[in-house]
Amino acid sequence: MKAFNAVQRLVLVGALMGLASFVSAQQDYPNKPVRFVSPFPPGGSIDPLARMAAGKLSEKWGQPAVVENRPGGNSIIGTDAVAKSAPDGYTFLVAGTPHVITPLLMYTPYDAMKDFAPVATLAKSRQVLVLNTSVPANTLQELIALAKSKPGELNFSSSGSGNTNHLASELVCMLAGIKMQHVPYKGAGPAITDLLGGQVQLSFHVPISVIGHIKAGKLKAIAVAGEPRLPALPQVPTMAEAGLPEFKLQGWIGILAPAGTPKLIIDKTSAEIAKILASAEIHEKLVSQGIEPLISTPEQFAALLKADMALFAKIIKQANIKM
Repeated sequence: MKAFNAVQRLVLVGALMGLASFVSAQQDYPNKPVRFVSPFPPGGSIDPLARMAAGKLSEKWGQPAVVENRPGGNSIIGTDAVAKSAPDGYTFLVAGTPHVITPLLMYTPYDAMKDFAPVATLAKSRQVLVLNTSVPANTLQELIALAKSKPGELNFSSSGSGNTNHLASELVCMLAGIKMQHVPYKGAGPAITDLLGGQVQLSFHVPISVIGHIKAGKLKAIAVAGEPRLPALPQVPTMAEAGLPEFKLQGWIGILAPAGTPKLIIDKTSAEIAKILASAEIHEKLVSQGIEPLISTPEQFAALLKADMALFAKIIKQANIKM
């Protein structure tokens, strides 16, 4: 074998030292503040969960983990900022189900799948179907029968065209063979306000947004997406129990990193998040608010993203949803 000359030996030593430094930096991770970008405004259902996770990670790491809200453009602005960030483990995206819905409805300057590396899920983002108390239906089957007797007369609200609660209602229409009118709003707040006021008759919402109104008797909850029943609303049947077992839509909240982030950092962060969600303190706190912790590996999260994009593409195509 030909011997290395002096220059080649210097190059080899330099490369090995650089590799050792790179590996050491990953093992010592993190050694400076970590940023979690939320592409949504403060105060929504994702924000408190993101801040809880960041706070616990900060305690574990001994480094600040801060949540930065960068809303706008149907979550595109904040998401694009993370896609273009350095893949060094110091910038993450706090994503929700819209991450795989938005690209199906409009142009995005990033690829939702290729430009991101899944890290971990935080929670299921299940939807509860709620009715105004004046609606003469107390079960999903009674609602379907009412909608069939009055095609196009019932109105359902959403927090915006193409959002998860919009697609959930469209999926009910598809599966049940009914027609209802969609009324989009700029956020969950005004959508719920008009639902309470009777301007619209029904809507899907995350439990934390409506659980107080349900318990106060101001809204009727007739079904919840996913399995099993919600511990915070044990009296409300699942969509399968209510008669629509084909209804498989279930949202999520999770953490993504820019593509190319070292796997050692991704695996380390994922494992830390799993420990946080598994703790009795956090589990009890989330469940009391109608939030279900969802622990997954990066690989399981990647499979979920792929499956959801296929499901939402089918709903959007069949319902002819356009922004």
